Amino acid sequence: MLKLDNVSKVYPAGKNEYAGGIRNADFNLEPGTFFTMLGPSGCGKTTTLRCIAGLEEPDKGRILLDGRPIFDGAAGVSVPMHRRNIGMVFQSYAIWPHMSVFENVAFPLKVSKAERYSTAEIDKAVHGALEVVGLGGYGARSATQLSGGQQQRIALARAIVHRPKLLLLDEPLSNLDATLREGMRTELKRLQTELGITAVYVTHDQTEALAMSDVIAVIQKGHVQQFGTPQDIYFRPANEFVAGFIGHTNILRGKSLGGSADAVTVEIGGGVRIRCHADADQRSGETVGVSIRPENIVLAGGHEVANENNNRLIGRVGSVSFLGNVLHYVVTVGDQAMQVESNPDRRFEPGSEVALSFAPRHGRVLPVA
Repeated sequence: MLKLDNVSKVYPAGKNEYAGGIRNADFNLEPGTFFTMLGPSGCGKTTTLRCIAGLEEPDKGRILLDGRPIFDGAAGVSVPMHRRNIGMVFQSYAIWPHMSVFENVAFPLKVSKAERYSTAEIDKAVHGALEVVGLGGYGARSATQLSGGQQQRIALARAIVHRPKLLLLDEPLSNLDATLREGMRTELKRLQTELGITAVYVTHDQTEALAMSDVIAVIQKGHVQQFGTPQDIYFRPANEFVAGFIGHTNILRGKSLGGSADAVTVEIGGGVRIRCHADADQRSGETVGVSIRPENIVLAGGHEVANENNNRLIGRVGSVSFLGNVLHYVVTVGDQAMQVESNPDRRFEPGSEVALSFAPRHGRVLPVA
């Protein structure tokens, strides 16, 4: 449904400054995919979205929608935004305050240059879109009388009213409070699945990306660091940036002593050795990072006997925070502060000596940049 082939859009910058934009982006999305571009502010994800929409023109590359080129730098093709059959929801919603709900949703149909709609067709399409987003019967109301969540639904109805092939969403939930954002997250995914539409979603919120996406691209400084399913991104990060950006993780630096992918030995500070997993066989002597998720570490008393098949590190509790469903610990191991999330049924007080144990499969070897 959507293919980006070596697309770049780079903004100029001063000497020794990072030039914003995107570089050599390659995506290939099947119909009905919910695809998320995830990364910190300024990484290039919104630039990529704007290139797909036709709001920016790439420096090079090709963009194909349903097999048809909508941009081709080499061939001189650049289809105007209004002819791309794309729906877009902006971060600010872009709701017109002087218009009713019905008029806001009908606007794309009334100004369409690609196709002419009769009054009856507009009426049917608008009421259908409002029903889909749960605002049936709200058409006559002023848009300014509605809550933030309802205005977000208006923006979504306006984006889908002409049945686009592609839906673009630029951080549409960022202005909502936490509780409403969680509910709208579920609703957005339900609507996208129900409509069978391909969606491209931009966010810096890792939870949103993991909860909603079929496929995620993690972007840093204009470069795609990893492209894969949420499970791939979380459990098999490609590098330290991805591991640290998606959720929380501990990164231990050490020297690989070699081994097969399923049984790599890494020597960390103080001559301590741990067994880990890697994507490929490791050479001895390489400096590597080992990612260990806080929820995969089991805490016990320092003198308790642990599973002999697990790695075991000794540390001292620095702080403990109650987060409801878990206790969050910061434990000092050598000169490393490690995060641990543990069941609140058992509590270790600050200053306690503890043993941290984790299975070899939960220690993931990553290349060091």
